[in-house]
Amino acid sequence: MKRYRMGELPAEGRHLFAGVVAGEYIWEEAAVEFRKPGEVVPWASHDDEEVYVILQGKARVRLESGVEHLATGDVMVIQPGERHQFVSDENEPCVQMCVHCGPELHANQVSPQEVSEGGG
Repeated sequence: MKRYRMGELPAEGRHLFAGVVAGEYIWEEAAVEFRKPGEVVPWASHDDEEVYVILQGKARVRLESGVEHLATGDVMVIQPGERHQFVSDENEPCVQMCVHCGPELHANQVSPQEVSEGGG
């Protein structure tokens, strides 16, 4: 797990998180999630790095190594295979952005011609 504040992200590469994750593009999944007060998200792990940005409110992230407390403006990078679980704050439920980064453009960003030529 790596943790940053929005202002600490280096401004380099193709996307906002390029300086802190290996993936060249934002791909597969990207979502803004509005969590209910006290909502507990099931434990998960992924094959790629996953970036969470707390856009509003607060959350706790349970990791096998301990608990991290996050608030508006915090950025957390979950490493491949790292088990994690989010718990939205009961008084200030979180709105979080979740992004996966990888080696290729998202399928929606590849032209049909590139796909037929094997480029995406």
